[in-house]
Amino acid sequence: MARRPGSTRKSASPRSGAARGGSDQVQSLVRALSLLNRIAEAPDDGVSLTDLAQQVGLPASTAHRLLLTLEQERYVRFGASRRLWSIGVQAFVTGCAFIKTRNLAALARTHLRRLMEDSGETVNLAVEDKGEAVYLAQVECRQMMRVLARPGTRVPMHCSAVGKAIFSAMSDKAIAQILRQHGMPRLTAKTITTPAALRAALIEVREQGYAVDDEEHAVGLRCIAAPVFDETGDVIGAISVSGPMARIDESRISELGQMLVEAARAISAEMGASSV
Repeated sequence: MARRPGSTRKSASPRSGAARGGSDQVQSLVRALSLLNRIAEAPDDGVSLTDLAQQVGLPASTAHRLLLTLEQERYVRFGASRRLWSIGVQAFVTGCAFIKTRNLAALARTHLRRLMEDSGETVNLAVEDKGEAVYLAQVECRQMMRVLARPGTRVPMHCSAVGKAIFSAMSDKAIAQILRQHGMPRLTAKTITTPAALRAALIEVREQGYAVDDEEHAVGLRCIAAPVFDETGDVIGAISVSGPMARIDESRISELGQMLVEAARAISAEMGASSV
């Protein structure tokens, strides 16, 4: 039909149409990832379409369409006999790629720096190697008096906060093996030197979530540490705050301990741990 002279007709904007299309694609991606996450959290034998749809708040037809796409890309699989959805091989391949490329020190760096700013003290990252705690990274505080532990420095497990934090998440058998290999040498008057005393100390570490080195490794030095975990729930290291007893007195231990627990939990999440 011809338009009157001077009349205009608005047409759909290509840009707005593209924007709507992009928004729909993002929404579909978010929904698909939500389904994938729910399947990953499901029991080993899988989860039904009805349960999945309810968990993510989608119509069953929409959930099924997204699941078919994920199945085509092998991120999920459908067990026809029991009509349950479970994780596919491609999700495993993607997870393995993350494990190969992750770097504990690099992932922890931002959290270590933030912890240093919040605590005002030097912060360390350590792992267990051949029965000793080895420092991987340190973020020095701005105080004139500060503790230095260069990357590569080794300390005994039984009398260091990072060592006891790691011990707290290890089996009794693994701890006993390390103690047999390295012994429990006395470094200060406060060093724990018997397995029984160490076991008692580790009970307290597990209860409160952090370990304390109260002049056990060096006179005048106090350290507090919390363990870090990986995607399997295994302990892979520990972070600590260290400083002179003149600044880290009894009144600060609990406060710094909670800071460490929170920072260690954040780093563990970066490493793929689901919960700690």
